[in-house]
Amino acid sequence: MRPNRIRVARLWSAALVLALVGAGVRAASPGTSAGERADAAKGKQIAAQVCAPCHNADGNSLISTNPKLAGQGEQYLIKQLTDFAKPPTDKSRRESAVMNGFAAALSPADRQNLAAWFSAQTPAPGTSGGADAAQLGQRLYRAGQADKAVPACAGCHGPTGDGLPVLYPKISAQYSDYIEAQLRAFRDGSRHNNEPMEQIAFRLSDPEIKALADFVAGLRAQ
Repeated sequence: MRPNRIRVARLWSAALVLALVGAGVRAASPGTSAGERADAAKGKQIAAQVCAPCHNADGNSLISTNPKLAGQGEQYLIKQLTDFAKPPTDKSRRESAVMNGFAAALSPADRQNLAAWFSAQTPAPGTSGGADAAQLGQRLYRAGQADKAVPACAGCHGPTGDGLPVLYPKISAQYSDYIEAQLRAFRDGSRHNNEPMEQIAFRLSDPEIKALADFVAGLRAQ
């Protein structure tokens, strides 16, 4: 990242932290535990005041490079926020110039509250791509590719992309731009908070990643 972009990212992160303070979010402290039941109403307040510009207040992002959070598994969301909040020295930290600062300002309880809110929302339907998505993408998703040791995506994320709470995220109707970016990040090592996905993505070509992302965007969860 270029120096001027780093400055912009830091300023944006600082603005998010100030917004969090304004929303009544408690600063996270090392070793703390939520110790309380998730409160979706509090999560809604944080989402409306802080998350809405990027993800929309209900988690249905209007920007294709920002993920839809509506309907995502609660525990998966908590894990991602926790990974974003890890210190730079932690090899399992998930990198994002904006999200690192945002997540670090959240307490464990705040993460639970946000996850409870977004997971309870209804995701907007997605749109699949063209012929490549219907053929190559579907084949990879349903059956994998044995000669490259690529397992079927459906084995973990389910036939309709519902995922498995805690372990595997819901990916149905997710933006193809976002899915493609994450697969590329896993492949090139810039995202390293899931070792199995790093290994799988490493074996995928650009056309395969594109086809998979387009196919996933058109999946409809049950």
